[in-house]
Amino acid sequence: MTALHPRGETDPSTSTTAKATFGDYMSLVKPRIIELLLVTTFPVMVLAQRGVPSWWLVVMTLVGGTLSAASANILNCYLDRDIDRLMHRTEHRPLVTGVISPRRALTLGVVVGVASVVVLGVGVNWLSAGLSFAAIVLYVGFYTVLLKRRTSQNIVWGGAAGCMPVLIGWAAVTDGLAWPPVALFLVVFFWTPPHYWPLSMRFKDDYAAAGVPMLPVVAQDAQVARQIVWYAWATAVTSWVLVPVASMGWVYTLSSLLASGIFVAEAHRLLARAKNPENTTLTSLQPMRLFHFSISYLTVLFVAVAVDPLVHFPLPW
Repeated sequence: MTALHPRGETDPSTSTTAKATFGDYMSLVKPRIIELLLVTTFPVMVLAQRGVPSWWLVVMTLVGGTLSAASANILNCYLDRDIDRLMHRTEHRPLVTGVISPRRALTLGVVVGVASVVVLGVGVNWLSAGLSFAAIVLYVGFYTVLLKRRTSQNIVWGGAAGCMPVLIGWAAVTDGLAWPPVALFLVVFFWTPPHYWPLSMRFKDDYAAAGVPMLPVVAQDAQVARQIVWYAWATAVTSWVLVPVASMGWVYTLSSLLASGIFVAEAHRLLARAKNPENTTLTSLQPMRLFHFSISYLTVLFVAVAVDPLVHFPLPW
């Protein structure tokens, strides 16, 4: 027999189910990844404007960018549901447990993707809309379908999709592209491997069980760490290139030097531990230390990108 509740009150079990459903859909969207993408969008808009753009432009760009990233993440979950079932880290995702049907997820991913293009095209400009669509294609088609299960360099080239918010932010303000967003695009491009490979080292048994050839699965820890060091240095050098290219001042210059120095030092620290024969476990290797710091590094760098034009202290040359 169904319990009756006074008018205006809800059945507690119904409320709990509604919350669970919302949480399941949010897990497809991967909001933490989207937060990181938005961190790289707004500062570039400030740099392009050399000030704070109109609130309408900022809101429409961030909403469109959020929808674009959400679409790519949902479609990624749809396509990867078979290997997600084989990995402990992802075995509880709603497409694996059956809480959300594949057809519903596919429909949602496509609808949200179309919405992102419309929002950016109508509310911002069609260049940013085209770049948004390209980001979805890169992440879903190029990375998820073509590269992820075929090459250990999947995250290197597939990571280009995560660089697109930089171009979208600049295009939203200027309706064009220039060298500063290209430099920042390369910063995020080179940053992606030293950000993601430590995570892959932590969960390499999962990837191995799913047959995904992430570099830590097919190479020794020391070899992976050497490549991480190379990419960390490439990230640092590229971040310094922005100084002359975008006429950055003391705020960005000092921030990039300090943050990049720590980032490179952490990469070398991981390499030293990987080369030490005594460090044979993940606990002793501590790859997640670099993973977590890489997020802080990118955040600090792009906050400096935004602050520098607002309180510009020019360099003496």
